Parts: sequence; structure tokens; C-alpha cells
Amino acid sequence: MAAVDSDIRFTYVLAGWEGSAHDATILADALTRERGLQVPPGKFYLVDAGYGAKQEFLPPFRGVRYYLNEWCKNPIQNDKEIFNLRHSSLRVTVERAFGSLKRRFKILNDAKPFFTFSLHVDIVIACGVLHNYAISQGPIRTSRQQASDTRAVIDRRLQMAA
Repeated sequence: MAAVDSDIRFTYVLAGWEGSAHDATILADALTRERGLQVPPGKFYLVDAGYGAKQEFLPPFRGVRYYLNEWCKNPIQNDKEIFNLRHSSLRVTVERAFGSLKRRFKILNDAKPFFTFSLHVDIVIACGVLHNYAISQGPIRTSRQQASDTRAVIDRRLQMAA
């Protein structure tokens, strides 16, 4: 389980649960851990329908249109549909975060079965931390870009000196 902010940074990662575990069970575990998931006062998390509604956790309304492709043919009809449309739009950020993480760290797509369970957990957490660090550092600049910038600075200095 993971929580993601609007800048596609992971604000919480809980690795180690089996894929068959129910979302609500994992969330309950995350909330009861000593350094578990904390919801800042006055804030909330958008969650999948599998988590169920809790005070700080907002799932989409059940039985109401949700996925973006369902909005193409019919206009919004009520407040629940507006909420679900916005919820779905914001969930794209979560998908982008996981997509970025998996593109950046191929080991997450091809974990070796001979790795120990605890090593798998450590790899997931380490990749999340490194992902956040990479985002904080901004885009990677190639040596060609750096050389171009250096030439531009030198050209400006030469023009100023002339």
C-alpha cells in the first residue's frame, strides 16, 4: 500500500502484504503501526472503493459512473457523478506515480523469485525513497545539455567583455 501526493511523491509505503490481502485490512494495519500512516489534520486521502468509507478516507460512490471513458456519451447528472469524475481524475496522479516508479526501477517489474521476502520488501521501500529523491532533484540533465549551457554562459561573457 502506498500514499502519493500531487507531485507523484510517495508519502507512505507499506510493503510486505500478500497481493490477495483485502485493501481495508492493509489500511487498518497501516493505521495501527507505530510509524504508520498519518492523516494530517483537516486533510483526507482518496482511496479505491475496496477501502470503504472512513472519516479521512474518501472512496468513490458505488454504483455511480467512475471511469473517465464512461463520461464521453452522457453529461454529468448529479453531485455523486461530479465527485466520482473528480476522484477518477485525481487517481491518475497515483497511476503516474507507480508508472514512474516502475519505469525508473526495472527490478520492480522483474523481481527475482530467489530473493528473500525481506529483501523484496526492502527493495520496494528503497525504490520509493530513491524515486522521491530523484523527483526532488528535478529532471536529469545530459552531458550534452550541460555542455550547451556552458557554451551559452561563455558566449554571454564574451559578448559582455567585447
